[in-house]
Amino acid sequence: MEEILKTTLLGLFFGTFGTTLGGIMGVVIKKHSNKFLSFILAFASGLMMAVICFDLIPEALGISAIANVVIGIVLGIIGMIFCDLLVEKKFNQNVSLKGKSNVLLKTGIIVSIGLAIHNFPEGLAIGSGFEASMKLGLSLALAICLHDIPEGRFQSRH
Repeated sequence: MEEILKTTLLGLFFGTFGTTLGGIMGVVIKKHSNKFLSFILAFASGLMMAVICFDLIPEALGISAIANVVIGIVLGIIGMIFCDLLVEKKFNQNVSLKGKSNVLLKTGIIVSIGLAIHNFPEGLAIGSGFEASMKLGLSLALAICLHDIPEGRFQSRH
C-alpha cells in the first residue's frame, strides 16, 4: 500500500508541476514570441516521441504482441481524428454572426479534449513505468513533466 501511495504522489507531482510551471511562464513572460512557442512545442514533441519510441513501445512489445501495440496506436490516432471531425462539424453548424467560425476557440476545444484524453495514459505510463522499475518510472515522470510545460504555457496564452 505504501508503494502505491508513493507512486501516486510522484505521478501527481510530476503530472501537475510541468503544466503549472508552463502556466506561470505564460503569465510572467508578457511577450508572446511565436518563434519561442514553436521551439518549445517542437522540443516537447520530440521529447515525447523519444519516450514513445525508446521506452513505451519497447515495453509494450515486451508485454504484448506487436498486433496489440499497433492496434493501440491506430486507435489513438483514429480517436483524435474523430474528435477533430466532431468539433469541426459542430463549428460548421454554429457559424458566428460575421459568417466565420471562431478558429481560436475551435483550436482550444480540440487541445483541451486532447489534453484531457492524453492525461489518462500519462498517468498509466507513469504507474506502469514504476511497476517495471524505479528508473523507468522516474524517467517517464520527468519526461512527462518536461512535456507538460508547453501545455501550460499554451493554455495560459489563450
